[in-house]
Amino acid sequence: MQPLLTVHQLTKRYGDICACDRIAFSLYPGQVLGIIGESGSGKSTLLKAIAGQVPIDTGEIQYRDRADNLINLRTLAEPQHRQLMKTEWGFVQQNPGDGLRLGVTAGANIGERLLDVGHRHYGKIRTEALAWLSQVELPDGRIDDLPSTFSGGMQQRLQLARILVTRPRLVLMDEPTGGLDVSVQAKLLDLMRSLVRTLHLSVILVTHDIGVVRLLAQRLLVMQNGQVVEAGLTDQVLDDPHHPYTQQLVNATLTP
Repeated sequence: MQPLLTVHQLTKRYGDICACDRIAFSLYPGQVLGIIGESGSGKSTLLKAIAGQVPIDTGEIQYRDRADNLINLRTLAEPQHRQLMKTEWGFVQQNPGDGLRLGVTAGANIGERLLDVGHRHYGKIRTEALAWLSQVELPDGRIDDLPSTFSGGMQQRLQLARILVTRPRLVLMDEPTGGLDVSVQAKLLDLMRSLVRTLHLSVILVTHDIGVVRLLAQRLLVMQNGQVVEAGLTDQVLDDPHHPYTQQLVNATLTP
């Protein structure tokens, strides 16, 4: 099986600070890759670099598209990159308000992405929006309500519907459960796990929460000071951590 995404020697500096230092990994179709580390470890910078939100200094990012073309994202023109983010990729923001248009209805948030990829039939767009509200366990009676009237957990589910309506192959998630109550987190995680499985999504998941990666991710990168200090199968890394920093992270979750 060919990798869906390959990151090779990715480096990003901010002055004297190396936020990402020669990061390398491959992501395969249907795989969830977790990236954990404390604040300042470089994990969010890495995700933004992959998404093209920040330029990288050196390295390569390659993606194999639906047509089996191998695309070099560093040299991809901006219009093509924007189209890729609307179709084959999605980005789940930590703050759902950053990933939604709060001034338009829930249905319009979902339908807008369909309009971006060429859908024009209002009835079909609304039907698709209703179907996705159901997929993310939101009442269809809320389709004409503004997202600003939703709870944080409901906004995050709406953001998922907005992204997944175009059936992307790769979803980037930045702390998707951050700031939510524990009970709301649990429901959202169950939904995300179900969607990943049924839609055969490939996911890169950035989080500081070991419980989240243990539940969702098959493979894991542990980052410290811009470097990957440990990598492997999630259960193996967390159950038998070798690097002192990984041991510290795991022990912190076990301390009452």
